[in-house]
Amino acid sequence: MAARVYWTDLRAKGNRSLLDKMQRLAEEAGVMDVVAPGDLVAIKLHFGEPGNMAYIRPPFVRRVVEMVRARGGLPFLTDANTLYRGQRANAVQHLESAVANGFDYAVVGAPLVIADGLTGKDYVKVKIPGVHFREVHIASAAVHADAMVVMTHFKGHELTGVGGAIKNLGMGLGSRSGKQQMHSDVLPSVKTDKCTGCGKCAEWCPVEAITLVEMVAGEKPKAVIDYQKCYGCGECVASCLFDAIRINWKTTPQAIQEKTAEYALGAVHGKRGKVGYLSFVMNVSPECDCYGFNDVPLTQDVGIFAALDPVALDHACAQAVNRLPGQPGSLVEGLLPGEDKFLGAHPAIEWEYQLLHGQRIGLGTMEYSLHRV
Repeated sequence: MAARVYWTDLRAKGNRSLLDKMQRLAEEAGVMDVVAPGDLVAIKLHFGEPGNMAYIRPPFVRRVVEMVRARGGLPFLTDANTLYRGQRANAVQHLESAVANGFDYAVVGAPLVIADGLTGKDYVKVKIPGVHFREVHIASAAVHADAMVVMTHFKGHELTGVGGAIKNLGMGLGSRSGKQQMHSDVLPSVKTDKCTGCGKCAEWCPVEAITLVEMVAGEKPKAVIDYQKCYGCGECVASCLFDAIRINWKTTPQAIQEKTAEYALGAVHGKRGKVGYLSFVMNVSPECDCYGFNDVPLTQDVGIFAALDPVALDHACAQAVNRLPGQPGSLVEGLLPGEDKFLGAHPAIEWEYQLLHGQRIGLGTMEYSLHRV
């Protein structure tokens, strides 16, 4: 059965603001029906890396916070720490970055909770019927929340082609070790010149695959990985404070998309009827908001979309973008209406893998009917 996806354009006139239009869109789509009185409601979004200007504007988030409170819910804004060592790899810098980008309590009206804790180790192992994974590491704040509203800046992405609700859920709510699992099919390795021999990686290794070995007589020992035991869980990567565990980013576009869809399935596990989605197809930048910059949007702004199905929602958003011509001055300048803007920006990445796999594992359906609000 086709899922219902709702859409509103960005026109505003008279006494009806864009915030009012978004609220009506969310209500028509049933997004707020996921909230019951007393629910702890995670509002999942991307706070944006400092320097990036394409992330969702805080006033939209504040209106969603107000809508959740009107339903009797207890909202909090959340995202999980990054695997790469930018400004959001730990909760302290992550919160500082969020506040600097406008997500202060005084602005958004809700507290900020970094979903996987101080250093990315606060997660719950969730069992799923996946192809790549039977168990995924989901940030604990998302698991323990009663309901979730997923606010997504829909854009291009350098690894998955498009960054939509599936990416926001899967990569966004996977713990740091989970992100390693999604990003790599190659086991991590030790950079001996940076290793201090502190032993944190060995302490956190679940299969005792890491030992400290004196490589040079009289010098501090270095971490050594036993690849007969290591299965690539990523705990050592998340544990190292000195960037001494090499992240092997090797994988295929199909594999990372499928793994991300499986993590998205883990993120919504146990929340049937308790997750709603809002996607902002505005400032459709070619790359992720994890960069400290944003390029010229691929097309003109499309509008705001809402649904209860992340697969249908991402499909509708991508097709809406592709119906437009490429934006002058952008990476896809000259592409015609109907041509694939995301493939034009990232020619090696077939972005539909994540949708097809999401449909295959029961995350949602690619079939949708579009309803204008």
